[in-house]
Amino acid sequence: MSVSTNPRFSYLSILVALFVTASVAIAQDGREPLGGQPPAGSKPSAKDLDYQIKLRRAFEAVNWALPAVEIYRFRAAGLADLGLKDNDILAYSKPATPKLEIITGNSSTPYISAFTDLRKGPVVLEIPPSGPDGSLYGQVVDAWQFTIADVGPSGLDQGKGGKYLFTPPGYTGPIPEGYIHVESPSYRIILGFRSIVVPDKTAEDAFKFSHRLRMYYLSEAANPPEQRFLDPIDQRYSTLPRYDERFFNDLADIINVEPVKPEDKVMMGMLASLGIEKGKPFKPDATTVRALRQGAADAWFNLQSYFDHPPKDILYWPNRHYVSLLLPDANKEFNYIYDDRVDYMGRAAAFFWCIYMPRKLSDSPATMYMVAVADKNGKLLNARTTYKITVPVNMPAKQFWAITAYDHATWTYIYSNSNRSTLSSYDMDKMKKNADGSVTIYIGPRAPKGLESNWLPTAGKRPAPTIRIYGPKDEFMNKTFELPDFEPVNEKSSNYH
Repeated sequence: MSVSTNPRFSYLSILVALFVTASVAIAQDGREPLGGQPPAGSKPSAKDLDYQIKLRRAFEAVNWALPAVEIYRFRAAGLADLGLKDNDILAYSKPATPKLEIITGNSSTPYISAFTDLRKGPVVLEIPPSGPDGSLYGQVVDAWQFTIADVGPSGLDQGKGGKYLFTPPGYTGPIPEGYIHVESPSYRIILGFRSIVVPDKTAEDAFKFSHRLRMYYLSEAANPPEQRFLDPIDQRYSTLPRYDERFFNDLADIINVEPVKPEDKVMMGMLASLGIEKGKPFKPDATTVRALRQGAADAWFNLQSYFDHPPKDILYWPNRHYVSLLLPDANKEFNYIYDDRVDYMGRAAAFFWCIYMPRKLSDSPATMYMVAVADKNGKLLNARTTYKITVPVNMPAKQFWAITAYDHATWTYIYSNSNRSTLSSYDMDKMKKNADGSVTIYIGPRAPKGLESNWLPTAGKRPAPTIRIYGPKDEFMNKTFELPDFEPVNEKSSNYH
């Protein structure tokens, strides 16, 4: 073989050789693209990343969906346990006992509730006028537990009563004259009212007043059916969210019925990875179920921790240890939707321990609720200690005040031998008063001797004492009045059982 002596060929060969040599040198000098992979030495945070991703998404989904699942439980348990149907009215004949398993419920006045499904058409709700016979207070909420109508003196009817007409999303039909029209953003709605015991009336009168309510479909307005009322006072009605994989069964049912809001589409994509998709059955595999169960538990622990160590700026009085049950957003509303974000964690914290929020927290709200998050010394309350608080004579309540001992774990009533969960201004004639007319109330596992009437039992549960003010006066709202803190008592004396 002869070697070419063409000078042009030799020149090109040299250039090619130099290029190859330079390329090899560059490839071996250790440089990498600026991005595209984790830092050197990185490893997955878990061997099973599929489980870990599902766990994280389950945790976020619980926080995002808590208000909706909370309110859904009223419907699901009402259908399954009480035999309630759409447009039936649940009216308690007496103030609630622990058998009504409800988040931070009121056991001073009888409860009223009902639910309906607007997929079947618009619904009429007749509200009686407030007056010397009785008065209603409460809200109608959508499937996300956002208030679409307040009722009663502080509501749309301004205490005059009337016929509310609730229409479904996208409704274009005619609205008859004489109705208070409310457009619902969801198909399923539910109401929660209190029948207030007015002056010179009894709880029995309040119960009778609740039977003036009527609820039926607009298509039945010409000849409304006889109203069906149920009184579950002796039945167990568990409305509490379930912090395990069952939470997501409830969520899947909600997603399959309700419209999707634009701000929720990202979360809907995350839910799809958990098997929750509109129009599809929810059938999670074993790995997903395990992740759902742990994610729900983690969400519960995280929310509990928030109230064990609340930010100082949410304390109602800076030198006391109370937080208001009502934690509105920056607009004094309860939807937590801003121009640039949805504060779903703030929303979860607010709804974790409270339900049926008003549409907006006014400067003169109908009710205020104060939860003791620590004792006088700043220590967390515990199940082994008895605590006391002296309620002054001048409690700033236009209607009444009440103190309820909730179970800190569930934020509902505590089961005990007496089933007593609340003491209030309605009980003043039953309690022993101090010389100045004030009354000292005890909360804990044991009652002081001779003061059993002033005692709320905790039955081995860590208490979450909550003080309700119905009709708070100006001095409460402007904070010139301050509640005393709960303080531990010395149980080593002979004054205790």
